[in-house]
Amino acid sequence: MSDTSEHNRMAEKLTGPVSAVLDKHRATIMPMLGGNSGSITQAALRNDAAVRKVAGYCYLMLPGLVRLAVREPVFVDFVLANRERLLDRLVERAA
Repeated sequence: MSDTSEHNRMAEKLTGPVSAVLDKHRATIMPMLGGNSGSITQAALRNDAAVRKVAGYCYLMLPGLVRLAVREPVFVDFVLANRERLLDRLVERAA
């Protein structure tokens, strides 16, 4: 199995749970990125430490079965690789 197909399969499985966490905990997540719903900048997207902090927080909020299937380092790597798409979703739903 190729890394690309495995990454795509993981992205399909994680998008729903991550979206639910983002929706539910938006008020807590936005300050971690150094902004509010209208002011996340490209600087926040490039700040690996902020994105890792948000990913760690989101990981703890995922359903237990998802956490059993996906370990935290893999999840954090997924969030870092998909940060623009995930954070765009966070901002667009807040607006």
